[in-house]
Amino acid sequence: MRVGKLLWVICILSIFAFVAGCKSDDTKSTAGSDKGGELIVAYPSQPPSLDTHTNTTTATSNIAKNIFETLVTMDANYGVQPMLADSWELKEDGRVIEFKLREGVKFHNGEPMTANDVVVSMNRWLENSSSAAETFEEASFSEIDDHTVKLEMSKPTSTALVVLAYSGGELASIMPASVIENMEGDKLTEYIGTGPFKFESWEQDQQIHLTKYEEYASREEPADGLAGKKEALVDDLYFKFVADSSTRLAGIQSGEYDVAHTIPYDSTDQLKNNPNVKLYSSPNTILNIYFNKKKGLFSNQSARDALATGIDKEAILKASFGDPENYEKTHHMMMYHQEGQWNSDIGKDEYNIHDVNKAKELFKEAGYNGETLTIMATRDYEYVYSSAVVLQEQLKQMGINAEIEVYDWPTFVDKREDPDNYDITVIPNTAKPEPSSLAFMRSDFTGWTDSDELETLLEDFRRAPSLEEAQKKYNDLQAWFIDYKPVVKIGDVNSIYASRDNISEIAYVDGAIYWNVKKSN
Repeated sequence: MRVGKLLWVICILSIFAFVAGCKSDDTKSTAGSDKGGELIVAYPSQPPSLDTHTNTTTATSNIAKNIFETLVTMDANYGVQPMLADSWELKEDGRVIEFKLREGVKFHNGEPMTANDVVVSMNRWLENSSSAAETFEEASFSEIDDHTVKLEMSKPTSTALVVLAYSGGELASIMPASVIENMEGDKLTEYIGTGPFKFESWEQDQQIHLTKYEEYASREEPADGLAGKKEALVDDLYFKFVADSSTRLAGIQSGEYDVAHTIPYDSTDQLKNNPNVKLYSSPNTILNIYFNKKKGLFSNQSARDALATGIDKEAILKASFGDPENYEKTHHMMMYHQEGQWNSDIGKDEYNIHDVNKAKELFKEAGYNGETLTIMATRDYEYVYSSAVVLQEQLKQMGINAEIEVYDWPTFVDKREDPDNYDITVIPNTAKPEPSSLAFMRSDFTGWTDSDELETLLEDFRRAPSLEEAQKKYNDLQAWFIDYKPVVKIGDVNSIYASRDNISEIAYVDGAIYWNVKKSN
């Protein structure tokens, strides 16, 4: 393993320096102060919404976690730490968890946070979040007093706190009960949380504007990942949606953007020569090929085996990410930087078989008859499109006709929910804190995994008496993953970020964290 990657394994998540650049005309003055001003972040895709209870996309979670907070959260080493809950206690052999809430916390509308807000929020999350429904079967929150709530589960769940602390898709955020109770239909349109930034405006296809929440009640512990002290040190935080990678590249070089996400991998050498720009990397994405297992060719196990046997994963990674420092050829379902907690040798020898002739035999066995298959992709994440192009060519070598359909990210997210729209798609999945939370485990997520064996394995995994015992059962889940093939994992990917050189360090846990960040003059 290379030195850079070894550091990721040791540290799990690192701290990166991002920077704010040239000020626009309406930038607030920061003369004589190390606080204030605005931070402009060029982001490659617009989220479908900021409703964290219902959206799995990283665009939603990366922006919304500045607005919303959870009962518990993760430190830089994936340890569970308090946030809106001050403490918790397991009761009834782990079937009940009681949370003592922090006092003095206010929502962005000025209302104090109470146990009722937590109960209404968490029960909506349990009802709407697919990952919550999978983990917390027949569970509910209820109020004990104004500052105490309890989670009652039908069975003890070893990963309960880990899932509650997760900051990625469908995070378990707390919002005012009044907002939820006054919703029209099931769409959240008021984004009111307790976080250090509050929602200001959303110009569709342009930007989301957040502002500093002056009455934010911070924890007092030292900042550690998503845990501890939080403070908005800039007055305005803009997420500008810039789908075109060349525009993001030009903007970070000129200073139009202070931070640019998802820098093209073939542009890193160019940016290294710019003294005003810094490049940073982080373990960010599991790149998976998803099968439509509900209908069509890949509902057949032999067809999934065929594709897994015939493709050249390393060729896909090289074409999409260039320098081998940008990716890792990890065979198991979790990411390489998590191997200290989740690791298995099962499937290691089968990582990249690349046997085209065997693949042809298996496709024939699966009943392929020359029909054209649809590969769905997006160019909002350029490597997704690049991977789809290479995959199309490799399928052609196996005798498979395939066409690529390309959509912007919000449309892609919408279309992937309909099994009539694709046969194969490439999806970047963010790291999860534990394997049962991986999106492809769910029967209602795109790909539509339906496996009785998996349900039994997940039951054993989640009902383990401790997290340590659950870790021992990872091999069983990995064996199912290799055999059933809910997806084919291509590899683990590091995201490349660029920034200007006048901003303080930004912590990174499942996405960049923009609180505790100050912009220098």
